[in-house]
Amino acid sequence: MRLLSVFASLSIATLVAGCVAPSQPPPRPAPPVAVPAPAPTPAPAPPPRSADWRDWPPTPGNWSWRPEGQGSVATFGLPGQAPELTLRCDRSRSRILLSRRGQLSAPTLIVRTTSQARTLAVTAATTGASAELGVRDALVDAMGYSRGRFVIEGGGMPILVAPAWAEILRVAEDCRG
Repeated sequence: MRLLSVFASLSIATLVAGCVAPSQPPPRPAPPVAVPAPAPTPAPAPPPRSADWRDWPPTPGNWSWRPEGQGSVATFGLPGQAPELTLRCDRSRSRILLSRRGQLSAPTLIVRTTSQARTLAVTAATTGASAELGVRDALVDAMGYSRGRFVIEGGGMPILVAPAWAEILRVAEDCRG
């Protein structure tokens, strides 16, 4: 009896399995839809500068110093590129020439240090603007001793935030004799 009930159960399961509808072919995929390329995201705006120039990020670059025939020269900028700022001693004239690279569109530059700010009259040079300072001009010392950095702005050129390194004072000392 038990065998009969097992046989009946298997027969019913086989009949039910045979009642399944035949499978249909899979649906055809929809044709691809052209998706427009996303618009390029604009470059982020530079962060606003604080009101205090001492918080502005420094301009990328380093100072270097070398002796020259009439004194010495200190340059600031990126290696392998034209310097952004040059301080050159002309011992024969007792002058230090400050040169800023760029396209001059106004006749003045403003130099800001932690101890003073001064507007310098500049003349157009082949690569930008230049101003002459006396070898004992306190502005040269102020640039070298400024707390961490000093700023040169104006002349229609981008603002330069330069570190106050010893190369500046080395040029002044070489020129002073």
